Amino acid sequence: MQSRITLPVTLLLASTFSIEMSAKTDDKSVWQYEDVFNIEYAASPKASPDNSLIIYERRAMDIMSDGIRTNLWSLDIKDGSHRPFLSGKSQYRSLEFSPDGKRVAYVSNSEGDNQLYVKWLDTGDIARVSEVQSGISNISWSPNGQWIAFSMFKKMPSKGIFNEMPKQPKGAKWAGTATYIDQKRYRGDGVGILPKGNRHIFVVPSEGGTVRQISKGQYNHGGMLSWTPDSKNILFSADRHEDWQSRSRESDIYRINIDTGETVNITSKPGPEARPLISPDGKRVAFLGFNDKKMSSQNYDIFIMNIDGTRQKNLTKSLDRPINSPKWDSKGKGVYFSYDDHGQKYIGYVSIKGKIKTKLAQLGGQSLGRPYTSGEFAITNDNQLVFTQANTNRPADLALLSKRGKVTKLTNLNEDLLGHKKTANIKALTVKSSVDGREIQAWYALPPYFDSSKKYPLILEIHGGPHTAYGPNFSTEVQLMAAKGYVVVWSNPRGSTSYGEDFANLIHHKYPSEDHNDLMDVVDGMVRKEFIDKNNLFVTGGSGGGVLTAWMIGNTDRFKAAVVAKPVINWLSFALTADAYPYFAEYWMPGMPWDQADHLWKHSPLSLVGNVNTPTMLLTGEVDYRTPMSETEQYYQALQLRGVDSAMVRIPKASHGIAARPSNLIQKVGNILAWFERYKTDVE
Repeated sequence: MQSRITLPVTLLLASTFSIEMSAKTDDKSVWQYEDVFNIEYAASPKASPDNSLIIYERRAMDIMSDGIRTNLWSLDIKDGSHRPFLSGKSQYRSLEFSPDGKRVAYVSNSEGDNQLYVKWLDTGDIARVSEVQSGISNISWSPNGQWIAFSMFKKMPSKGIFNEMPKQPKGAKWAGTATYIDQKRYRGDGVGILPKGNRHIFVVPSEGGTVRQISKGQYNHGGMLSWTPDSKNILFSADRHEDWQSRSRESDIYRINIDTGETVNITSKPGPEARPLISPDGKRVAFLGFNDKKMSSQNYDIFIMNIDGTRQKNLTKSLDRPINSPKWDSKGKGVYFSYDDHGQKYIGYVSIKGKIKTKLAQLGGQSLGRPYTSGEFAITNDNQLVFTQANTNRPADLALLSKRGKVTKLTNLNEDLLGHKKTANIKALTVKSSVDGREIQAWYALPPYFDSSKKYPLILEIHGGPHTAYGPNFSTEVQLMAAKGYVVVWSNPRGSTSYGEDFANLIHHKYPSEDHNDLMDVVDGMVRKEFIDKNNLFVTGGSGGGVLTAWMIGNTDRFKAAVVAKPVINWLSFALTADAYPYFAEYWMPGMPWDQADHLWKHSPLSLVGNVNTPTMLLTGEVDYRTPMSETEQYYQALQLRGVDSAMVRIPKASHGIAARPSNLIQKVGNILAWFERYKTDVE
């Protein structure tokens, strides 16, 4: 185990407080903050063409780099042997088997910058096959094994319009050159100011050689790349319309010739068509798409068509659930896919005739911070499924589903960390909405060593999105909260996905609204349990959950304290400061913000700040461009002007995904619990 470390955080408080928890902070039999640095999980499994080998990404928290280290490990399907394939301090990721199974391509920074490599499995020889400047993604072998395609960002020269700047004297230290921006999409969360340029498709000989760009134009070309059987053309998804920067959810499927660069538009329906995948016999294409109705929540369906784009057919029209990751079976008779249902992710299958099978396996374990749905899978050539297995108390391990339906667990990546620890017990809860009687699904975690004769404080944890889904899934944050003696409850109020588009769109153009009532109904359901201390109720949530947390304390004084994480406080300001502002203005708002000021203000938590009496902490990443820090600062300053006990925590080097750095995940949970401990009173 690593020793406890103290990390810096910028903290502004109305008054100081100490981090003292009711549970013993040195009790190694339960989750501790330093345990975050020892988490591992499985991702991106790939099966060899001969069905003998699985290679997957083994991702581990790195205490020295404060990030995630990704190595490649292999599993022998027959004897179960588990060994490193490419391992060490360097990053190894994005592995793809060659069609004959004798080689693998992957991306690594083993020689400094990220490049493409090929490894021969019989000898272990490795060749570097690229010399590029930007990040490589979407690796795809040609069927004949001669080429490897990938997508990559290509930077364009960017010059300002001012060219009369005086020459800087030798030795002078000027501020630097001004940044000139004239593109609509100019900033991205986790990236910052976007360089000028576009993603393009490239090919390189699989034995090394010249990397050649084959796509053209000032458009982004990326996503899944699928080769035609003759190894002469690639199918991809893009929006090649001249006004693509304004079209947030538009894309078509194209075919590009790798020799000439000739690009042919195959689909042209309104809305997105994405992730094209050619069938094993080369006759059909499966892809994801939907008819864009400009609703804030819309589910993808799986379509198939002839390879020339004719005879398009929706295979999953009857399955009203979020669908992703289509993969042809080995004989081209149908498509496997993942989908969310009632807060959990599953593998499904649909035949080319439209017959659907559901809940073949349950996925999970890859959302380390909060209990969101997650998971990946792969298919062997004999139609066995390798997947990241769901577990309420463990991050993702790999499991194998045989053709006969037997599930075999393949890895145990966290038993050394958690096998000797007492973890939270997860229970289900369903309540009736006081708004319209709909069933609202929820789950709660009981502290380790739970005693039903005692009273426990309650934390309501609210998911973001708002169009996402929680479930009985692994969550480091929930485990840490429970280990400190709290019962934690989370739910899927109206607006959540995995219950159908109608349920998700109940908040369309009116968010937040009755989702607040659903959440309070969940709190009422918990308070009716004898082990909940009704005088110690707390609330927190991030992103969309931060919006709802601020909305709730503007409507009730029922909570002892609140932590509003990375919120939207004022829809008017958010509409013109968020990184994805073209999308938000078109899909989340009934019109341009200057034309909808009354509507947006009506749904802004800032409009209710005059009602707030609840002690409130604001917590946001310092480089969050999705829900910018200015939103947090508005609310903090408003609370300070009103004299409400309040604090602002600014998480260093954190974008919207605070949990991307292990130390920041710890700081997030630690500050939330410290704030709640400050206001928690003795059990009644």
